[in-house]
Amino acid sequence: MRSISRKLLFACAAMAMLVAGAPAKAAVIQLTFEGLKNLESINGFYNGGTGSQGSVGPNLGVEFSSDSLAIIDSDAGGTGNIGGEPSPSTAMFFLNARPLMNVAAGFTTGFSTYYSAITNPGSLQIWDGLNGTGNVLAFQTLATTPNNGAPDPTGSFSPFVRIGLTFSGIAKSVVFGGAQNQIAFDNVTFGSDNPDTREVPEPSTMVLLGLGSLGLILSRRKIAAV
Repeated sequence: MRSISRKLLFACAAMAMLVAGAPAKAAVIQLTFEGLKNLESINGFYNGGTGSQGSVGPNLGVEFSSDSLAIIDSDAGGTGNIGGEPSPSTAMFFLNARPLMNVAAGFTTGFSTYYSAITNPGSLQIWDGLNGTGNVLAFQTLATTPNNGAPDPTGSFSPFVRIGLTFSGIAKSVVFGGAQNQIAFDNVTFGSDNPDTREVPEPSTMVLLGLGSLGLILSRRKIAAV
């Protein structure tokens, strides 16, 4: 019994060393705009503050310019002429200027989103400074999207199309371009060029789970030996 306990302890120590040496995976954060009211400025909703109508969201360190508005699908009680959103029923759009997203802590690897633009093209600009300043890390023109009424025949801006891009460096802001009131975005994702990314346990997390299991086994072994 003692030799088994020692082997388990050695295994725990080895796994702890793996945890210490395992590289951290870049965080993937997705913004669905759910929880915001119709035509509410997003503002600090994702930054420990509120939207312009008092809606409170998770504090993810993300701030939007005041011209970045939420719109809810008319099928869900809002005024949005949208349909087929990847995460119903709220999206982002703008009526003047151009929406801008700041991520003060920065993000790497990629950026992705779903969008609908049935009459005019749009664009995405990824900058290494706040407020669309510094160097452009990536630029993408957004082509017009289909207007076939699928999967929602009551929304002209349907369906939403996926787009993603990768870049090198640390990005701190994203500028969304397009004609005012003619483009909508949803499931804005940074840290990945795929807005359908699903988080899986990091290697370090899996190791910690393993340590917990080994600890449980070890404690049982000790109890059995008493």
